[in-house]
Amino acid sequence: MAIKNLNDLYLHQLKDLYSACKQSMAIVTEMGRVAKSRELSEALIAGNQGIARGMETLAQICDTHDTDPTGEHCRGMEGLVNEARKHAIETDFGDDDTQDAAIITQYQRLAHYAIAGYGCVRTFANRLGHDGDGAQLQECLDNTRDGDEHMTRIAEGGVNQAAMDGR
Repeated sequence: MAIKNLNDLYLHQLKDLYSACKQSMAIVTEMGRVAKSRELSEALIAGNQGIARGMETLAQICDTHDTDPTGEHCRGMEGLVNEARKHAIETDFGDDDTQDAAIITQYQRLAHYAIAGYGCVRTFANRLGHDGDGAQLQECLDNTRDGDEHMTRIAEGGVNQAAMDGR
């Protein structure tokens, strides 16, 4: 697909973000299975539910623009997923709390990538006059930021301290 103007870029980025979300769901599920903290595990489950809602929104927006959301593969998220697997799951950790801290780190890297993506497509939508799209994308952006902030609270609320103490 040739990207000739902002509208083409907008549609391309919606599809790329859909791919990013789809790829992140699998690794978030894996990290949720290995997380030892119940609070962290529950937050990862909630994160996956939020990712699924975001994908639904992206698919609906693509549908209103007669675009198939599955037409791209996000290589950026592919790299982040590989890093998350390597650094949060496959690494040999000395204790469970340290692994939970690593899981939070990797989740937040995934979330920050999604925050950047949602922010860009929201801005494009608003510039193009797709105000309904912009409002929906702002909601996805807000939800993703909320999930990121929740992970920070979990980390600061005990996981990082426990990892430091080596409990």
